[in-house]
Formats: sequence, structure tokens, C-alpha cells
Amino acid sequence: MKSHRYVWTRPGCAVILFNVFLFTAAASGQLVVNPSNVNFGNVQIGQSASQSVALTNSSDRNLTITQATPSGAGFGVSGIILPVTLTPGQGVSLTAIFAPQSSGTVSGNIILDFYRPWAKRRSEISTVPLAGTGITAGTLSVNPSSINFGSVQIGNQPTASATLSNTGTASLTVSQATLTGTGFTMSGLSLPLTLGGGQSTAFSVTFAPQSPGGASGNVAFTSNASDSTLNFPLSGTGVTQGKLTANPASLAFGNVQVGTSTSLTETLSNSGGTSLTISAAAASGTGFGLSGLALPLTLTPGQSTSFTVVFDPAASGAVSGSVNITSTASDSSLSIALSGTGASAGSLSANPTTLGFGNVQVGNSANLSETVTNTGGSSVIISQANVSGTGFSISGLNLPITLTASQSVTFTATFKPTAAGAASGSLSVVSNASNSPLNIGLSGTGTAAGTLAVSPTSLSFGNVVVGTSSSLTGTLTAGGAAVTISSDGISNSEFVVSGISLPATISAGQSANFTVTFTPQASGATSASLSFASNASNSPTTQSMTGTGTSPTQHVVDLSWTASPDVIGYNIYRSTVSGGPYTMINTALDSATTYNDNTVASGTTYYYVVTAVNAESEDSGYSNQTEAVVPNP
Repeated sequence: MKSHRYVWTRPGCAVILFNVFLFTAAASGQLVVNPSNVNFGNVQIGQSASQSVALTNSSDRNLTITQATPSGAGFGVSGIILPVTLTPGQGVSLTAIFAPQSSGTVSGNIILDFYRPWAKRRSEISTVPLAGTGITAGTLSVNPSSINFGSVQIGNQPTASATLSNTGTASLTVSQATLTGTGFTMSGLSLPLTLGGGQSTAFSVTFAPQSPGGASGNVAFTSNASDSTLNFPLSGTGVTQGKLTANPASLAFGNVQVGTSTSLTETLSNSGGTSLTISAAAASGTGFGLSGLALPLTLTPGQSTSFTVVFDPAASGAVSGSVNITSTASDSSLSIALSGTGASAGSLSANPTTLGFGNVQVGNSANLSETVTNTGGSSVIISQANVSGTGFSISGLNLPITLTASQSVTFTATFKPTAAGAASGSLSVVSNASNSPLNIGLSGTGTAAGTLAVSPTSLSFGNVVVGTSSSLTGTLTAGGAAVTISSDGISNSEFVVSGISLPATISAGQSANFTVTFTPQASGATSASLSFASNASNSPTTQSMTGTGTSPTQHVVDLSWTASPDVIGYNIYRSTVSGGPYTMINTALDSATTYNDNTVASGTTYYYVVTAVNAESEDSGYSNQTEAVVPNP
């Protein structure tokens, strides 16, 4: 406080003296703050920044700092213990801290409360403005996220570009890029490399495969970004150069008739590992041409295309040529050999030139062989074989048929007259030969059919014992012409024909014998009809037959013997062999001295013995043997 004396005068007035006391404060803010405000700039979220702030008592008296209160998100104070009293000129420092929790600019204050006991306003504040910007951590990314070079031909080395970016707002440093994988190289990065927020840099990767097959690699980027290791996958496939192959490797047209053409199909395939392009294709050699190949044409690996090569000879003789293919394949010039022979038109000849069948009996048939030969220089296709004339036909010629030069075909011509008399006809062979149609004359004469007689016309077997057989003979005679008997048939199974083997041919005026056997299976009269099928005009020829089955005669052997003493009965034994062995034929002990054997067969000789049986069921020895001859019937 200072005192000043002032003298105030006024005309006509007395002089007045007074003292004025003035209170003068120290410079504004007797607490001096340095710096007066704090700007932290950019601070990465998750990290913190600090600055020292000096506080000085610029007054001439003591003051006490009681509080230092921060405001604003993320701001703080440390490094000072309160309250603290500062003598005049004395200073103290505190630390302002900024630890952002989110991105963006933040402002705040540090409110300093200090106490001046000597001042009229004892409590005072001083404000320290604060500012800072929260930024996100640096994040490393690569675009694209991976590179696949696909199929790369060995010897090529394509390059792909990629961009390495910091997608955060804080700077980051890439310290290392480690490349792995056979055939991959990288360029365009100078490390260590610092990227500010949002900053990018480009680099390149090259793939130079050394062998066929898949390859994989990786670039591992090491940085101080939030993702400290970033992997950048690489892949590619080494493939061999496209290779063009032809199937077949050559084309042989064989003989082609002059004035006609023949086409063959050729297939081109890419057997390599990369695509190839066919740019040109041309045929050389007289008469050769190609079609169906639209150029330029690209074939992917494994893909094929087909086209047609045509041979149209202008003259007779052998011709050679080639199809030349130009492409981007490893074998850029591919040649396909062509060959063919121009041949004169085919011509057919017949051997024999005519067919004469001579005399053939009506109902019979005669066969002759015919051979047709291609005597020209090119193949002949026989499409038709037309037969005219009654009774004529052919077989064994399956149409259409192709005859190459000098090739023959043999078939059968048949004449089967339906009536007596001369017949004529023709075989017309239609083909693409120069002399089509080829006509072959046919002739033959039908002769009248023979007759077949059977003698006797009926057979009577009379009485035949059931189970036995009786045979009679018959005769077949051909009249007028030879007769061929093809089969026989009989209407009753009790009659059987034998003695003739069919088919059989009987010359005119000749005979053949046969036998019929009757074996009745039951008593009673029966009949049958025997039929011979033939080519005779009176076919079938039949013979009737009758017979009667009679019951066999029933024979009985009566046996008797002299009684033996002290017996209760007898057993009777029989054999068909003298001296046995014997078989007992009575079913129960016979107490009489006689026995009737009615189980004998006609025409058989039997031998009998008897034994006596006593009360103890003991058999005696065999009696003397007796013989019985059963008549037949």
C-alpha cells in the first residue's frame, strides 16, 4: 500500500491537504504459468503424452497452491504434491498428461486454485488450457490381400503389383519383409519404411516357375503396427508351353476312284500346360484339301479340335502331300503327312458268265456257285442283285457289299422248278462299277416228278401176344424219275418203322425195303397209318396196318412130394439155374404136400426143391431137384 499526498486549491478557498492510500496488486496472476497453455498434438489411443508446466510465485508475498484439477476427457495431472506454499519468486512444476480414449481432438483445462492470505480476494484461480488429438494406432494392410499368378509357362516371369498401406492415423514403421517360396521375388520396397496415417507405398512380386506344378510362397511384413506381423500369401502354377499333337499322325486315303472324293477326320490337341493359338493351316499335294478349321483358333490345355481332310484325285496314281499347321505351340510348325492313290473306276466280272442248271425234277432244287470279282482299280459297292425268271433265286450275298480292287465274293444260285419245261432268267448285279448293271444269264429245265409206290399197301400182323413183337417187310419203288424220301411218320406208337435211313433217294425203277414191327402194349385190335414224305408227285405215300394184341398164356407148375414124418410143414424153393441158388416162393409154411406155382413165364425152365420144417422150426436139407419146362407161349 502506498500513500500519496495531494493539494487541492480552489480560488477563494483555503488549501486542503489529504492523503490517498492505493492498494496495488502484483502483475495479473501472481502465479505465473509457463507455458500458459499445453497442446499435446497427436497421441495414439492406448498411449499417453506428458508435458511439464512450471508454476512461479511472482508476487512479493507467499501464496499457497491448494488444488490442480484437470478437466477434459483423457487429461490428467501428476508430479505435484498439494497443497504447496511458494515464497516470492519460488517455483514448482507439475506434469500435464494426455491419454486419449478415442480418436478426435479434445480440449480441457488444468484449474489451479491458490490462496493469498494477505489479499482482499484471498482465493484465486489460474486456468491452463489443454488440447490434444487422439489418433488410432497404425494398421498395416496390403492390397490385394494375396496374389495368385495362375498358370505361368516355364521361362516366363510375370510381375504383379501390390500396395502396402497404413490404414490407421498413427505412423508405423515396417522393419522387415521376409519372402519365402520357390520362384518368387519381390522389389520396390526400401526398408525400414515409415508410413504415416493413411499413407501407402507400392511394391512388386515376380513369379518365375522353374518346374511344372503348383508353387506357394509368402511375404511376412514385420512392423510396429497393431498387427505386428502381416502375411501376404503368394501362389502360382508352373506349366509347360502348349504343345500341339495330331491324331492320327498321318492320313492314308488308300485307293480313291478318280472323279470321286474321300474325307478323313483329323484331330488337333493341346497336350501342353498353356493355351496355344493356331494361326494358319494349309494342305499341299495334288487333290488334297481341308475344311472345318476356323482360324485363328485358341486351344486351352487339354482341349482338342477336329477338321476334315479331303482327297479328290484328278488322275490315276499315287499322290502324297501334307497338312501344315502354324501355331504358338512349342512345335510351332506341325506337319501331318497325307497319302492316297487315284484309281480307275471299278469294274465287275462274273465267273461263270452264265449259269445252266440242266434238268431238275419239279419239287427238287439245284445249286450252283457264282463268283463276282472287282477287276477295276477302285472299290465297288454292290447295292442290289435282282433275279428274274420263275424258280430262280440266290443266297449268301449280303448287300450292300464293298469289293476292293481284285476282291471277289462268291454266292449261291438256286433253281427250283415248279413245273416241267425249260426256264430262263437273269441275275442283274447293280453297283457303282463302270459296267453296272452286270447281267448273268440263268437257265434250267424242270422235269416231271417221279411217283412212289409202297407194297403191300397194307400190313396185317394178326394176333401178337402183348409184350412180344412181330415184324413185316414193305417195299418202296420209284417210278418215272428218281424220288427222294425226306421223312416218315407213323400214327401209332405200337408200330415202329426201321431198315431205311432218311433222307434217301430211290432211282427210277429201283426199290428200297423197310420193316415195320408191331409190339402191342394191351389186348385188342389196333391199326395205324405209315406215311412217307417225298418229292414224288403222289407224296405222301401211305401204307395201312392192323394187328391184335392178345393176352399171354397163363402157365402153372403143379408140384407134389411124399410126406415126411414129424414135420409141421414145407418150404418150396425155385431157381432158373440148375443147382441153384434157390429162392423161397411160398409166403407161408405149406402144410400140404402139393404146391401150384402160377408165377412162371412162358419159354422158361425152372428148378425146384423142397425142405421139411419140424416143430422146432428147423429146416431139413433140400430135397432132390425137379425140373419144369414152361412152353412158349
